[in-house]
Amino acid sequence: MKLETRNYIAGEWLDGESTVANINPSDLSDVIGHFAQASAAQLNDALAAARQAQPLWERTSLEKRQTALMGIGQEMMARADELGELLSREEGKPFAEGRGEVYRAGQFFTYYAAEVLRQIGDNADSVRDGVEVDVRREAVGVVAIVSPWNFPTATAAWKIAPALAFGNAVIWKPANLVPASAVALTDIISRHGLPAGTFNLVMGSGRSVGQQLIESPHIDAISFTGSVPVGRGIAVAAAGNFTRVQLEMGSKNALVVMDDADMDSAVACALNGAFGGTGQKCTASSRLVVHAAVHDEFVSRLVAGAKALKIGNALDRTTQMGPVVSAEQLAQNVASVAMAKANGGELACGGDVLTMPTEGYYMAPTVFVGTRNEWEVNQEELFAPMACVIKVDSYAEALATVNDTRFGLTAGIMTRDLARATHFRRNARTGCVMVNLPTAGTDYHVPFGGRGESSYGPREQGQYAKDFYTVVKTAYIKANEPV
Repeated sequence: MKLETRNYIAGEWLDGESTVANINPSDLSDVIGHFAQASAAQLNDALAAARQAQPLWERTSLEKRQTALMGIGQEMMARADELGELLSREEGKPFAEGRGEVYRAGQFFTYYAAEVLRQIGDNADSVRDGVEVDVRREAVGVVAIVSPWNFPTATAAWKIAPALAFGNAVIWKPANLVPASAVALTDIISRHGLPAGTFNLVMGSGRSVGQQLIESPHIDAISFTGSVPVGRGIAVAAAGNFTRVQLEMGSKNALVVMDDADMDSAVACALNGAFGGTGQKCTASSRLVVHAAVHDEFVSRLVAGAKALKIGNALDRTTQMGPVVSAEQLAQNVASVAMAKANGGELACGGDVLTMPTEGYYMAPTVFVGTRNEWEVNQEELFAPMACVIKVDSYAEALATVNDTRFGLTAGIMTRDLARATHFRRNARTGCVMVNLPTAGTDYHVPFGGRGESSYGPREQGQYAKDFYTVVKTAYIKANEPV
């Protein structure tokens, strides 16, 4: 496949006003390409094209829309190896994770292809005699999608697929760190029969293109995944235009390990949750809340497991943890290590920047022990391969620790006790709860989202996505008597 490097606007691939280099974080000598940056005028063109195309797409027959989404999803799954390697090359996650992400992204499209055919409304009798009520959903209109770099294909797919399924037009601004995955997905979408302008890819920085996009009065809805400060800014900008928003932002997820936990499973889940994707997941387990009775054994085995992880080039099939995504992220990670030390944490392993055969942004998986929940390192999102252990003396203290955060995306508990598991599931103040599972890992057919500063607006994924991508219309009909 020849990799496109341009924006896709109104059904055409177009050069931008400048380009940015896309560098492989596993090997800084590998330049994947130079990708176009859209101008303000091009974004305006995309907005105009989307507004014109959206009614046509919404009126397109359900079967044609279903066929288009199914075709997109099937092509993505069929090309998961190829596209997964591209994703891993530019983002840094191991190939198995990159391939899995692409395949999962394809599943989002096939799932919502089926949802196209399930757009069924409701009927009711009015409280007034002779009046009937018809309730149906219609497309919101033009949707702006602003997606992150850590899941460049999956997160975009779980926003784009429902937006298209329910008859909306899309303007997609991906993160500038991962343009190759964006153009690869766009290339697939462009070949499946959508009217020109229905889907547009507009690459550029958040400060220029992103800001212009979210402030536009021609946008009807904004779906964003990223940091809390950016999300807060989007909410403020959207309020001025009464634009509906869906924000998925920061997290500070905790995994509780109780004294009755299966220790093999607990260690495996902690390693997966803390270091999978190099810790660059919004669902990562950055807090490990461990019962005092098993604390020392758990820490010993966790540290051994972290040290045993094979760190290396993301394209090496034996790699278990790749580099972090950028020099900026690596610097932030180093600052997080310094923060933990300054707070008083004891470094059990890791914390170093690693030198590897290829120059890249490599960091050792890091564990701190002896930490307290109120410390800054346990209150701020890290987005690093780093976990802090917090010792507790009881289940009640563990639950209180989990909930002592301004975030609320995921929380997990490792226990064999049904009563504890049930109580935790009911009382953890998070959008997602995992019982004897890693905090990182969700399904595509059920709702996803958090509480507190983790999320704002309707849930993503599954049937719940329609609450954001559609508006409800209630019609009252009085037929009168036939003549």
